[in-house]
Amino acid sequence: MLVLLPPSETKRAGGRRAPLVLDRLALPELTPQRDATIDALGALAEDPDEAARVLKLSVRQQADVAANLALRTGPTLPAVDRYTGVLYDALDAGSLDAAARRWLGRHALIHAAAFGPVGALDRIPAYRLGPATTLPGLPPPRRVWADAVADALQTKGEPFVLDLRSEAYVALGPVPGSVPSAYVRVVTTSADGTVRALNHFNKTAKGRLVRALADSRPAIRSLRGLLRWAGSAGIPLTPAPNGELLLHAGISAS
Repeated sequence: MLVLLPPSETKRAGGRRAPLVLDRLALPELTPQRDATIDALGALAEDPDEAARVLKLSVRQQADVAANLALRTGPTLPAVDRYTGVLYDALDAGSLDAAARRWLGRHALIHAAAFGPVGALDRIPAYRLGPATTLPGLPPPRRVWADAVADALQTKGEPFVLDLRSEAYVALGPVPGSVPSAYVRVVTTSADGTVRALNHFNKTAKGRLVRALADSRPAIRSLRGLLRWAGSAGIPLTPAPNGELLLHAGISAS
């Protein structure tokens, strides 16, 4: 099974002084898109005012421009440790044991706007780029990434893909229809039985799900296998009529 995760806007600074090596990232066939995006981000960062405008940065976020200048030379961290925020706080990868981290490294990709999907343990620098930002000199992100990422996921040949990304990142690399997959939507059930999509605890629920997978390291090769594992692990995951998977986050008062 392959798990696709969204990134986070917030990132941990620093890392080991081992620069980014594109050939060591997962899905190496994406190197041309990665090269072009990194070059465009670096060129944009040479004009801090223009970079702030294009990237929609506040005064407090100006340091992110400097990070984009150092994409090829700056310190790196494993992707799963680079990201902070609600999902990654719930996953808490730093507290996982070595076997759980190895499982993430083999089975999880994090979809970075600057690099495309990278392995959870692939080393990446800090950066600033959103999924909807068109960089000067490049086509819109969907044209840069979507077909290339879909082809790479097809070539990877996973028996089943669990898609936990936001819809903005799905647009940058949809899972091909020929690859068995399921998109997860986090929902809550109100007291009257109405099921609603959940936003506030959406990322927390996804982080806890990935944590449970890494801790138990199940050998899942199909949707049926995933649902069997979820049932045994007490994970409230159910299929929806539209083909999505519903991750139930509890009952709301309203």
